[in-house]
Amino acid sequence: MRRLVLVLIGAVSAACLFSPVAVARDGGLFSSLFDPTPSPTAEGRPRASAIPREVVPYQGRFAPGTIIISTNERRLYYVLGNGQAIRYGVGVGRPGFEWSGSRYIASKREWPDWTPPSQMLRRRPDLPRHMEGGINNPLGARAMYLSGTLYRIHGSNEPESIGQAVSSGCIRMTNDDVVDLYGRVKVGTRVVVER
Repeated sequence: MRRLVLVLIGAVSAACLFSPVAVARDGGLFSSLFDPTPSPTAEGRPRASAIPREVVPYQGRFAPGTIIISTNERRLYYVLGNGQAIRYGVGVGRPGFEWSGSRYIASKREWPDWTPPSQMLRRRPDLPRHMEGGINNPLGARAMYLSGTLYRIHGSNEPESIGQAVSSGCIRMTNDDVVDLYGRVKVGTRVVVER
């Protein structure tokens, strides 16, 4: 009987040791395969959840070369023509900062400097008055400035914010995606923001 109890304890211990839960908790090589909740990075921020860029069917009314931003979907579409568009994940304006309308790209910048507008500085006096372009700049690798607004389509040094409603009205993309879109569009490209 004693031998049977020892065998059972050994079997239960082995099962616990090699179970997905135990492997996930150890933080080892296989933890991401079994743990459905992303673990934080060294900085304490969650890992980015990837929203893949992909070519999708598009039968809308807009001409090739148009950018359509669906704030409800938190997706940006670049119309290719021939019934297709490229779909990107984006971050959009948080509650109170949503907007819609038709604009065009007034200018484009690579690794843009950032000067927060006075409205933002009133809400967040802790922000810098000016920040040189670079990897730590909140505008990321590229920015496309939207006519008649303070808003931009820009990269982000916070990729975990993509797919969220977190901005002050700008449209955020991962740096990889904004570089891809930037290479496709020209100054004058129409941008339609829909809710």
